[in-house]
Amino acid sequence: MLVIIIMAGALWGIGSLMGAPRATRLSMLAVLYVGVLIIQFTLPADSALRLATGGSPAPWLILGGFAIIVLGYRRGLNALRARADQTQAPGTSAGPAPTFSDTELNRYARHIVLREIGGPGQKKLKNARVLVVGAGGLGAPALQYLTAAGVGTIGVIDDDTVENVNLQRQVIHKDAAIGMPKVFSAQSEMEAQNPHVVVRPYHRRLSADIAADLLSEYDLVLDGTDNFDTRYLVNRTAVAQGIPLISGALSQWEGQLSVFDPANGAPCYQCIFPQAPAPELAPSCAEAGVLGPLPGVVGAMMAAEAIKLITGAGTPLRGQMVIYDALYGDSRTISVQRRDACATCGATQAKAG
Repeated sequence: MLVIIIMAGALWGIGSLMGAPRATRLSMLAVLYVGVLIIQFTLPADSALRLATGGSPAPWLILGGFAIIVLGYRRGLNALRARADQTQAPGTSAGPAPTFSDTELNRYARHIVLREIGGPGQKKLKNARVLVVGAGGLGAPALQYLTAAGVGTIGVIDDDTVENVNLQRQVIHKDAAIGMPKVFSAQSEMEAQNPHVVVRPYHRRLSADIAADLLSEYDLVLDGTDNFDTRYLVNRTAVAQGIPLISGALSQWEGQLSVFDPANGAPCYQCIFPQAPAPELAPSCAEAGVLGPLPGVVGAMMAAEAIKLITGAGTPLRGQMVIYDALYGDSRTISVQRRDACATCGATQAKAG
């Protein structure tokens, strides 16, 4: 049996040195294997050749069965990976084109003439990678304006599907998209709006087992979710990755947003909201209602903060929170500070890290 194993290794090695395709080398091993089985089943039990190749077909049959299981498992795994890649990002390329086309220069002309952005800033936008968590009320306008602004790679993660009740405020989705996963509905509209950006849709819920790997692929994250568990998860992961988090929230007529960036001296989300409020103190939009244009106002402001962070223009809302009251047309800015006792980014946590 050892002789056959040595022969198999030699065939594989010689084939590799000769540059033979992997399938060809596997075929050679399969021919050798079939030959051994023929010897075991046809020659007498006391045959020298049969004894030299194991003496019994049993171990070879066991080895063949094991090989079939391994190959079948690998083929199935590769098929699942290919299907997952197609599901997550159908029709997308690896990244945006490295240079601007004439069409892009014309499209972004109003940015390029801005002294604070200019050509270098627009190039930064093209090279930027931004993840938007949630394709709903806040995510919809943020995605639209990031796309229009020419952010090169935009990821969007959401496990929800478009419903009729969403269309009053989530304007990236259309009536024909009802029943479609929100990330694919958003991708379709984004690519129709600007074919020069790369959209990466992830139709799944953001969970602790994927958050770190996912956020590590991006420079900046926008959180437009409507539940505190996800907000705290995004915040913890962004702090651990050292990337800025732009977070917005809505309630009836009022919206708020801030840039949480402890790596640059600003507080994190948990500094300001140490724990989730009781459910009755923070009702959902379905329970309390929300003004249709309000997500558009706050989501567009989130996109504006993202553009400022990417290009270095102006003063981002680090250490500040904007509160907008649409009912009375009032907007105010309050200062927010880091807490040493913060469980996520405080002094104790930093020392522990």
